[in-house]
Formats: sequence, C-alpha cells, structure tokens
Amino acid sequence: MKIATASDHAGYSEKEEVKKLLTSLGHEVVDCGTESGESVDYPDYAAKAAEKVSSGECEQAVMLCGTGIGMAMTANKFRGVRAAVCYSEFSTEMARRHNNANALCLGARSLSMDQIRRYVDIFLKTPFEGGRHLRRINKIHEHEK
Repeated sequence: MKIATASDHAGYSEKEEVKKLLTSLGHEVVDCGTESGESVDYPDYAAKAAEKVSSGECEQAVMLCGTGIGMAMTANKFRGVRAAVCYSEFSTEMARRHNNANALCLGARSLSMDQIRRYVDIFLKTPFEGGRHLRRINKIHEHEK
C-alpha cells in the first residue's frame, strides 16, 4: 500500500519512526514533511498528505502533531478524506471498522512510541465492515462542498 506521512515539529521524530515501521511492513511511504524538529505550521503538512489521499495517489495517511487534532481538522477539509484522531486501541479499530477512516492522526505529545506503533498496526490491519456503515459514510460525502 502507498501511505502518506506528515507531521509538524512536535511529531517529527515519531513520524520518522512510523516511516521505518511502514517500510518494514512492505508499504511505500510518501513523506510529506516536515523535515526537522524546527517549529512549523501543521496545516501546511497535513494538507500535503491529505491531498495525496484525496487525489488517490496514496490509499491512506498517518499524520502526527502534538495532539493529532490539528492534523485531522485540516485533513478533513479535503474531499474523500476521513481523518480520525485516535487515542486508544478501541478508537483506532472503530475508526477503520465503522468509519472507514483513511487518515490516522495521532498525538505525539500524548502517546508513547509503543502506543503509536500499536495504533498504526491496528489501523492497517482492521477492515471496514461496510453494510450499514457504508450508508453513513456516503452521507458524509453528500455534505462535501
């Protein structure tokens, strides 16, 4: 799978670890920045990754900032992107299983690297259930402008 990654300065080192994990699992990684731990504006990097998912160039994205919230708020402005802030194994599983999330947003300042690795693994392995959930996903896209 082709997966975009993005972070701001708060999530830079964790993003670098996520890239290694994704590569070790056989995925192609498209790094949308940032390139260091120096202060940057998260919307710039979230937008780059979200555009990769929206255009179909990448199937999914993993984005990190201090809380994951800013990345998700930005990413969800892009047509077809369903970005979820995940903070537990359960929220990560449900983001995929019921919401068919295609962008995982994580808080580098609120999660350990072990948690981040685990949530990425769950996100990648959990299938979308479809059925009644597909009807709801379609309604989300009806509201896109």
